[in-house]
Amino acid sequence: MTSTQEIFQEPEKKIGEVVLEVKDLRTYLYTKWGITKAVDGLNFHVREGETLGIVGESGCGKSMTALSLLRLAPKPAARTVSGQIILDGEDILERPESDMRFIRGQKISMILQDPMTSLNPVYTVGNQMVEALGLYYKDEGSKDIKGRAVDILRRMGVAAPERRVLDYPHQMSGGMKQRVVGAMAISGTPRVLICDEPTTALDVTIQAQYLRLLKQVQADTGVAIIFITHDMGVIAKMCDRVMVMYAGKIVETGDVRPLFKNPSHPYTKALMASVPSMDESHVEKLYSIEGQPPALFDLPVGCRFANRCEFADEKCVAEYPPTFADEDGHTADCWRLEGQWKRVAEATA
Repeated sequence: MTSTQEIFQEPEKKIGEVVLEVKDLRTYLYTKWGITKAVDGLNFHVREGETLGIVGESGCGKSMTALSLLRLAPKPAARTVSGQIILDGEDILERPESDMRFIRGQKISMILQDPMTSLNPVYTVGNQMVEALGLYYKDEGSKDIKGRAVDILRRMGVAAPERRVLDYPHQMSGGMKQRVVGAMAISGTPRVLICDEPTTALDVTIQAQYLRLLKQVQADTGVAIIFITHDMGVIAKMCDRVMVMYAGKIVETGDVRPLFKNPSHPYTKALMASVPSMDESHVEKLYSIEGQPPALFDLPVGCRFANRCEFADEKCVAEYPPTFADEDGHTADCWRLEGQWKRVAEATA
């Protein structure tokens, strides 16, 4: 059994080749109000053993991005109208829906925000885990599959897993249910694990334990993690790179430490300024971003942050800025960087 010291030990980080690459991904919702551009031209990648953080306000497209990667965007309204999702060298958007049942879980998996919506209240934890494991290990007997379920729960730090597999979800605490959901997500040993705000409902102590467990699982298996959150502190602790989203687009990307030290997009700067600082002895008023994000079914032609940006001018309103990149690969979509950084198209030509 894994000791408490082993669970809380900081694991060694090893980053490998690109596992998942997303190119020009667009997922639109066709509603009575018009076409809602929930995910609008995303380009990013994640490597083996790497953690990519996605941060942004509610409604910016984070969760819809995750659902699009799993091809679980809500139908019939949602459609992925263009793009590529290249997983281990294969575009899974070209695979038939029947194949996705086996790709989900074994190649790409997801931990949802609320464990109670992920667990069936009328079945035991063991029943639910064994059902999924039975798809992955068809040649094994029921006793061996149940043993695998117990081992996975133990890896996720669940105490007395032999007994817990007989429990129903309502018999567990919130933190324990979240560990069970995590155990189910890694049971198929996926190459990519998407974590959609998995610590939102947890208190600070349990949250820290859960994040350490995810790091340990990553160190043991080399899984690539996409971590979605509102919490800048969690991004700083968990992630190697961060992707800032606003109104369906990526507005800034970069390695966590350089980006946090010197954010380049006004939206990223505003998000950072909105976080309380423990270093300042007295703050009269916490900074807040004025206004609201634009409606995704009625987007402006220019920069989508222009109506809330103190630096916006006529050019920002008239045309959406291209992506600019510095020499370290830090990118941002902002006209203020023109002349300072190279356009991505020029840098890659």
